[in-house]
Amino acid sequence: MTNRVPNHARVIPLRPAPAPPATTPATREPLWRDLVGDVLRRERLAQERTLKDVADAARISMPYLSEVERGRKEASSEVLAAAAQALGLGLGDLLSRAHGELVRVTGARAATSRGMSGSAHSGLLLAA
Repeated sequence: MTNRVPNHARVIPLRPAPAPPATTPATREPLWRDLVGDVLRRERLAQERTLKDVADAARISMPYLSEVERGRKEASSEVLAAAAQALGLGLGDLLSRAHGELVRVTGARAATSRGMSGSAHSGLLLAA
């Protein structure tokens, strides 16, 4: 009689998962929530308004607006529209400014990597 372990009882060591591809801050795409939050904060500060004032006008909590401005929360379109309106902007204005920031950030990076200046495209591109 041999001491063989049946196939179904064998422990097969798992190989470690492959490491994710290394990304550096220079190659990481900016997050939309960061761009929108930056636009909201920049506009609020340009108007010399407090976080409480804008949150009250938008009828959202001050801590939540703070989290949105810092890019920690993915705000719904309703929240973004309310915050934009409280700042005297339309939702389209907010999104257009965030898009401009995205083009500026990624366009500068792309131009540097291509050795050119300017962005690869001009205009708003949307994918379904």
